[in-house]
Amino acid sequence: MDRLERMQLFTRIVERGSFSGAAADFDLARSTVTQSIKELEADLGVRLLDRTTRHVTTTLDGRAFYERCLSILADIDEAENIFRDAQPRGLLRIDAHSLLTRTFLLPHLQSFLDRYPLLELQIGQGDRMVDLIREGVDCVIRAGEIADSGLITRRLGSLSEMTCASPAYIAKHGNPASPDELSDHKAVGFISSRTGQIIPLEFTVDGVLRYVSLPCRLTVNNSDTMTDLAKLGYGLIQAPRYRLQSEVDAGNLVEVLADYPPSPTPLSVLYPQNRQLSPRVRVFIDWIASIFSPA
Repeated sequence: MDRLERMQLFTRIVERGSFSGAAADFDLARSTVTQSIKELEADLGVRLLDRTTRHVTTTLDGRAFYERCLSILADIDEAENIFRDAQPRGLLRIDAHSLLTRTFLLPHLQSFLDRYPLLELQIGQGDRMVDLIREGVDCVIRAGEIADSGLITRRLGSLSEMTCASPAYIAKHGNPASPDELSDHKAVGFISSRTGQIIPLEFTVDGVLRYVSLPCRLTVNNSDTMTDLAKLGYGLIQAPRYRLQSEVDAGNLVEVLADYPPSPTPLSVLYPQNRQLSPRVRVFIDWIASIFSPA
């Protein structure tokens, strides 16, 4: 293993916080990874990593070396792409909610793959905020306000929201004509992954956003489960229109209070600062921005 390969391996160990994770990413035996880092530390004359049974962290020297490696590897990546007709290559790891992926990304995916034939794409799907550095993910697409996470955030656009309930719920509780008529209604509570609290319903009344907290006998932290519970008649829900419109069209849900819409949900792509110069990440973000620009 040459010096450059050792640097690449070292940075991946730091990002993954794991020798085994880095070994899997590079398709190497863990013993090979361990030996390579020992040789790197011997060549430099310093200890780069503190190892425990559960985690790997950098020493002060290791952190300084990691930052220098990132800069050097980014420069090499940029230089090589000049002579490759700027064709990004390699594995790009992204994460986005499954329905968002199916609705917006997959219909356009072939054009991206055709444009960048040397790229491979690994798509993770979930609601949780992944640890991009430790899990080796290049970027994530997330809906909602983004807390200060130390990541670089690029706003892609916004998604219109709607309020819905099942026909059975409307038949039992009535169809409210305005937010003022919600006193006898209930909601399926959705717990924010950011705050751990139930998110109140939102309604725009005379240009002003009004928050309404309804009784919630059932609360969830998964948007698919929330939709299923609403279809079963357990209360009102609010979610992006792309998520609920097909259920409305199928007659499983009914839109209510359409004249008092919730505020649009911002949509963003997030990536670590140390990946901002990666050609793989750059071309993907530009492509995904072009998809969501009219959203």
